[in-house]
Amino acid sequence: MKILTLSLIFLFPIFSSTFAKEGMWIPTLLQKYNIEEMTQMGFKLTAEDIYSVNHASMKDAVVLFGAGCTGEVISDDGLLITNHHCGFSQIQSHSSVAHDYLTDGFWAMNKNEELTNPGLTVQFLVKMEDVTAAVLTNTTSRMTPEVRADTIAKNTERVKKRFIGKSGYLADIKPLFNGNQYYLYLYEVFKDVRLVGAPPMSIGKFGGDTDNWIWPRHTGDFSLFRIYAGKDNKPAAYSPQNVPYHPKKHFPINLKGFKEGDFTMVFGNPGSTQRYIPSQAIDLILNQSDPAKIAIRTTKLNIWADEMKTDPGVRIQYSSKYVSNANYWKKWQGEIKGLKRLDVLNEKKREEKLFQEWIKADPQREAKYGSILADFEKLYGEFKPLQAAYDAYTECIFRGSDIFALALRLENMESRSSNLKSASDNSPKSKESFAGYFKDYNQKTDEKVWLALLKIFTDRMNVNSLSPELKQSLVKLNSDRFLDKTYRKSILKDSAELTKMIAEFNPKAKAKLHKDPVYKLYTLLLDHYKSKVEQQYKRLFYAIDANQRNYTAALLEQHAGSRMLADANLTLRVAYGKIEGFKPADGVSYTYFTTLKGIIEKDNPAIEDYHVPLKLKQLYQAKDFGPYANQTGDVPVAFCASNHTTGGNSGSPVINGRGELIGVNFDRCWEGTMSDLKYDPDQCRNIALDIRYALFVIDKFAGAGYLLKEMEIIQ
Repeated sequence: MKILTLSLIFLFPIFSSTFAKEGMWIPTLLQKYNIEEMTQMGFKLTAEDIYSVNHASMKDAVVLFGAGCTGEVISDDGLLITNHHCGFSQIQSHSSVAHDYLTDGFWAMNKNEELTNPGLTVQFLVKMEDVTAAVLTNTTSRMTPEVRADTIAKNTERVKKRFIGKSGYLADIKPLFNGNQYYLYLYEVFKDVRLVGAPPMSIGKFGGDTDNWIWPRHTGDFSLFRIYAGKDNKPAAYSPQNVPYHPKKHFPINLKGFKEGDFTMVFGNPGSTQRYIPSQAIDLILNQSDPAKIAIRTTKLNIWADEMKTDPGVRIQYSSKYVSNANYWKKWQGEIKGLKRLDVLNEKKREEKLFQEWIKADPQREAKYGSILADFEKLYGEFKPLQAAYDAYTECIFRGSDIFALALRLENMESRSSNLKSASDNSPKSKESFAGYFKDYNQKTDEKVWLALLKIFTDRMNVNSLSPELKQSLVKLNSDRFLDKTYRKSILKDSAELTKMIAEFNPKAKAKLHKDPVYKLYTLLLDHYKSKVEQQYKRLFYAIDANQRNYTAALLEQHAGSRMLADANLTLRVAYGKIEGFKPADGVSYTYFTTLKGIIEKDNPAIEDYHVPLKLKQLYQAKDFGPYANQTGDVPVAFCASNHTTGGNSGSPVINGRGELIGVNFDRCWEGTMSDLKYDPDQCRNIALDIRYALFVIDKFAGAGYLLKEMEIIQ
């Protein structure tokens, strides 16, 4: 009964003057807590039209695309639109110097030309349900964090099995409110997803890293895919006999446009926010972790950029990696700027002072929650140096260079099987995966990254904590012959040698791997990480997590009767606000939309980010805009609105009050990237592609207007 009472309390997010903008709302609760507000703002439909398990609703047209994006279905033949950057790795995987789809774009002119993408999936949400009581069964406040986590993990697996049954669905259970509540999500997963179309990077990534996270924006950030199914319309592995999937629901597309102040809604899968973390966590992010990661990635990105400029092959090989690494590199910079501007660290401290006063006002609260803030101070004090080591290992070793990433995979394979030849990893799929690795690998480029990051790593780590063997290996970094004796002697750089070794992974081959200089250095680093960092890091992480759960429970009690916002967790959420610009600085005011005219004004052949394709310029000069122009006679490109979004919302549908698609979300403004931690109603804006620009590019630029015939277009 106690769990049920708490669960009900959680459903009330905090009211504030910014309620209409802030928040990523749980779809099943819209009828009780949001729909009235949405209706007042201009929403014309019902909560059932957004989420229903009894009839077709918007949720049946929205997918989790790949591992961390959103996409939406826009035709009855399974045509799906998402961001160009969400489909970038698939576009890149099909590209070569001879067929450079990144530079030239790709358009299938019929279904037979659509390209398969092994490993890519899309997931439709079937239903979601509160399973808090079942997940927390047999947990007690006296448990250690580790035992509690183990108990929850076992409960979670039992609940998943019960819901999956014989359905073939995928079940996932996610915590809300830092583990005070749990929801189950049941998905139907489609594994045959084919590339239909993508504009060239000069459109799909126009503005590049210069404009990333920046408003005003002129990026045609979209790509098209198609979902295929078996003849029974159910998920099926790839087969030439598969047919286009017929969804329960697809979005109609609005060409009428919108105006400032209109209602807008984003329906997608936001990844992660941290609304309730304490001041110590803000201090760690602001003054240690973000700056450290930015500095490391700056080194790596600069090396990649230099190599990509001088070699077209390297540009294709490393484009996807560069985009992926640069995205959060720039986001962290904006996050620091926003946290400082809003003085979030001191604001958190003021909130904690009021929280402590609330606790002291009641002896029972003092006994229950009195040590929370002091515990945070102690735990984060111990955690900071471990976080520094964790960041150094993550950015320099595990996610740093290609060759160490390969070493990580090999070590994982070794750990899973003492006889790799009989393991599932020694399969055609695994060999295909290694082939894909070498397709996007350049030795000269990676040598530079590997050496530079190792030097950063040794500068940041406490050398005295390293084993004598590891210390001796790293001391040789400054030697002129270090690369010759390590990287250049490694079989990990040689596709043929590595493939041969894996194919006959007997004790002799395994011993050869262990003698490899790069693999040997990697395993020395890994051993140090596991013995000196990982265990202590996990212990403190669990302790902080437990204290955070208690802190959030206390906040729920402190604000009982108010409505509280659940942090994002890569599950389907609704954010709503209005179309509006903003004022980022004194004397600066931004309108809410951009046009094709702005693209032409930015055109600069000397700057790669601002290279405008000739055909696009010709269409502009001829004013050949078709039905896609706005009231001023120009083609709208992007717009901004006050929907609360984060990573994972990339590719999300932006919907008007009638449930029609008006745009595809792809970014946030730089001034608002701290919204994962603190929302600012004056500066936090989501940035979306205007759907009219996407259709203009498909029709007028690409000549693939046949695709529009399968869409439901409202003019």
